[in-house]
Amino acid sequence: MAPSLRPSEIADFLSSQDPRLASLITIVGPPPLRRAIPTSQRFERLATAILHQQLAGAAAATITQRVVTALGGAITPEVLLATPEGVLRSCGVSGAKEAALRDLALHVDDGRLRLEKASQLDDADVIAQLSAVRGIGRWTAEMFLMGPLGRHDVWPTGDLGVRSGFRLITNKRNDITPKGLESLGDPFRPYRSALAWYCWQAVDVARANGGRLPK
Repeated sequence: MAPSLRPSEIADFLSSQDPRLASLITIVGPPPLRRAIPTSQRFERLATAILHQQLAGAAAATITQRVVTALGGAITPEVLLATPEGVLRSCGVSGAKEAALRDLALHVDDGRLRLEKASQLDDADVIAQLSAVRGIGRWTAEMFLMGPLGRHDVWPTGDLGVRSGFRLITNKRNDITPKGLESLGDPFRPYRSALAWYCWQAVDVARANGGRLPK
């Protein structure tokens, strides 16, 4: 487990590993604080992640709010399993996502997925348990580790934004494959979650600067 450092200390550590990353950190500042959310909120965060898949931000937010309203104010396993077919579809939820949400609820309801125990499991076990749920792949599981579980050393090499951002930071000309990116993150252990965040920031900064990072 990564030592508990303040965001500014994590930024200092990452800066010391690569002067090119240090330049970006000077621009965007420390990474966000990572802290596990309460167990009671974890199911809804996973359900929301499913609802947001392959949707733009505004559309995802609208559909999610419709679902929350239709379910009485909160997305819980019990309410989802008791909701008649057609209710979620009327909110704009696709058939595939409705099936995924019900499967998630079933996994929690029958004990195959115990979100209250997730903080006690290592990353690989969390990913394995979540990936057994319909509609949840490795990327969603990694985002759950980084966000709701507040893990510091997750390195989502399958994320296009992370790969693009790392290429910008290191000034590489060619695209980086997920496999190729894996070992490139090693010098930044045990704070690769923050490194991934900086990769996303690099994409945003470059977009506002003509496609390049400021020198």
